[in-house]
Amino acid sequence: MAITLMNPTGLVEVGAYQQVAIARGSKLVFVAGQVSWDADGVNVGVDDLAAQVEQSYLNVGTALAAAGASFDDVAKLNVHVVDWTPDKMPQLMEGITRAATKLGVTAAPPATLLGVAALDVPEHLVEIEATAVLD
Repeated sequence: MAITLMNPTGLVEVGAYQQVAIARGSKLVFVAGQVSWDADGVNVGVDDLAAQVEQSYLNVGTALAAAGASFDDVAKLNVHVVDWTPDKMPQLMEGITRAATKLGVTAAPPATLLGVAALDVPEHLVEIEATAVLD
């Protein structure tokens, strides 16, 4: 495997993700920010952050698979949430958990969560991008 995840001594263990990803490989996969559109362009989960997170993660999984990768190969995630406040964390985690269950993954790569004012269309509440490394 090209990715080793770890929580170094001296850094807090967050639980939702590992603090460091060590990547060894020769092929990088950059997945553009994925929103909650399904394959037909229909927005899944209007006004439902958990549903949109789930669909966005599933879309990242689809993009990774097309490149011959999976979440086990992800070195870094960036998550952009509209009008982020800490009280939205349970909805975010619910969506991640549902997507991880459907995808059969447990990897928790380093992630950055950013609150943003808006995304491409007003109905989108979250956008997730990924960087993966393959051998």
